[in-house]
Amino acid sequence: MTSSTAGNDAIDLKRFNQVFFEECAEHLAEMEQILISLGDQAPDNEQLNAVFRAAHSIKGGAGIFGFDDMTVVTHVMESLLDRLRNREIPFQPSMIDLFLEAGDVITMQLAGHRDGTKVRQEAVDEVRHRLQQVIDAAAPESGGQVFLPEPPAEENPQGDGSVCRYQLVFTPDPEIFSRGIRIENIISELAGLAKPGGFHCRASFSELPELEGFDPERCITRWHFTLSTQASRDQILEVFMFVADEEQLAICLLPQEEAAAPAGEPAVEAAAGRRVYDRDELSAGAFGRRGGEGESSIRVNVAKVDQLINQVGELLITQAMLAQQAGALDPVLHEALQKSVAQLERNTRDLQGSVMSIRLIPISIVFSRFPRMVREMSGKLGKLVELKTSGDSTELDKGLIEKIADPLSHLVRNALDHGLETSERRLAAGKSPTGTLQLKASQVGGRIIIDVVDDGAGLDRARILEKAAEKGIACAESMSDEEVWQLIFAPGFSTAEAVTDISGRGVGMDVVLKNVQSIGGRVQIASDPGRGVRVTISLPLTLAILEGLSVAVGGEKYIIPINVIIESLQPKPEQLKSVNGRQVVQVRGDYLPILRLHQLFNLESQAVSPERGILVLVELEGERAAILVDALLDEQQVVVKSIETNYRKVEGSSGATILGDGRVALILDVTELFLMQKAVN
Repeated sequence: MTSSTAGNDAIDLKRFNQVFFEECAEHLAEMEQILISLGDQAPDNEQLNAVFRAAHSIKGGAGIFGFDDMTVVTHVMESLLDRLRNREIPFQPSMIDLFLEAGDVITMQLAGHRDGTKVRQEAVDEVRHRLQQVIDAAAPESGGQVFLPEPPAEENPQGDGSVCRYQLVFTPDPEIFSRGIRIENIISELAGLAKPGGFHCRASFSELPELEGFDPERCITRWHFTLSTQASRDQILEVFMFVADEEQLAICLLPQEEAAAPAGEPAVEAAAGRRVYDRDELSAGAFGRRGGEGESSIRVNVAKVDQLINQVGELLITQAMLAQQAGALDPVLHEALQKSVAQLERNTRDLQGSVMSIRLIPISIVFSRFPRMVREMSGKLGKLVELKTSGDSTELDKGLIEKIADPLSHLVRNALDHGLETSERRLAAGKSPTGTLQLKASQVGGRIIIDVVDDGAGLDRARILEKAAEKGIACAESMSDEEVWQLIFAPGFSTAEAVTDISGRGVGMDVVLKNVQSIGGRVQIASDPGRGVRVTISLPLTLAILEGLSVAVGGEKYIIPINVIIESLQPKPEQLKSVNGRQVVQVRGDYLPILRLHQLFNLESQAVSPERGILVLVELEGERAAILVDALLDEQQVVVKSIETNYRKVEGSSGATILGDGRVALILDVTELFLMQKAVN
């Protein structure tokens, strides 16, 4: 029995480290978001409490999991925040930057434990020292203006010396003991907060199991506490940090004269008309957990999700093979089989949709990093900038989210440095002294559109051509504006006068184009002189599975993404025209170029002329064309495989897939086909 108890005491908390890392990162992100939203304004009581809880949760979790170095800065930061909450120190705008720097240091320490990266101890010591200096330099009786509003009297038992009486009901989850948590430790901590003789505790049972089914390692008790204390409600909640979810703890403030509730009748539940703090008020930060998600979400390793998606992809391929085999059978003799295969197809599609949605996360994950960047860079550049975001809830595949972050960062930096003018220049141009930078996201069909828009001076055509000529980049005055704007994506191109820590090295926009193209995306630029620039990034919704139309060309099969197809037709001779020596097809007044796949891929085709084949009309990012194929085969979901990884880069394709008959089919990249056709002409 003794050895069993010792084993329980030695529970290895390392297996919970990943949970702490994730929750710590969330607390840091929440804290930064609140601080950035303040600008230079004083926080209200709710905002200040939220930052305090985030810092305190990080400190408490770090202590529990043995990361004591992370408690050094958080402890001093928590002390300063507590002084602000209690109105012992007046708020100063410079504190926001100091808290942000403290968050950076904690993030560095977190990365050190999670990823093994180097931690600069001098930075930790410097921030801790500066936080302590603010505490030491500010006297509680300072006559400086206090910006924080007084909280309501009924919610103000903040440890100000008066004795308050609380009633708590704690309903642990049945597995609490397996997490290494001891109820007696909670009781001891609560008793330590109470004044002498001011603590009462009792346990109750909702139901008792049969003796033969009794498990001594499962908690079946509910605990009722009454304590008179000078401690604040937040200090009481600290006892339950990393112990209780919101719905497991109820707390209310009792009048001093109220006696403890009779046995079996908890005061929290029986005191009609008295305030009970609900789940929204018991902030998740006080427990070190995310609010409102404990019962509706779980944490799953991304590798497991990727494995599941791959398996569903293979299931789709198998289902396509079965459908092809069943389609060759007599429908009269094998009616039941064909119905079953059709049902399997519907179920597989539903499963695929559900699984793919798991990897979709809101783009706000990326957008949330830019308020801090804009604040700091605009300060360095001496510019007034307002950042606006829209479409934050637009969802994108997690793999794309991770890869789009750097290109967007380059675009934001470029807009701040080159696009937006100083306040003086803006006023001279009749504009508002504060520039506006907008980040917009939306879903259009099967693609995600992200716009980075500034209301600055716009692109300088003459200067871009001049710089391109200096760099030896092919250019000419006869080029259209769209062609000139594309010059800024050339390697080494920059219009900056000098190299700084912000820009001037000529690598930013080149990186943007390469990174976006690597994930199947496109970049377009539109500029209006004196009014600003719009950079549009178009991305596929996901890289794993797409809806496609399979077509035949000279014995080969290709997949055209459904989202780019307008219609298909067999042209009549009178629809075929010749423009500048090139054959085009006339469709409702528009003349569309014809892309002959058999020529682009050097194939022997049955339909060498449009009249003998079928034209598939496609449109992508405003450009339209007609693709000539021998025949249309089938519309189907295909699993995208990287042909470059498994073979080599094939021009005109964005990947490959395995068809139902086991053959490999290229997935056509329509934009590359446009470029290939222009090169041929």
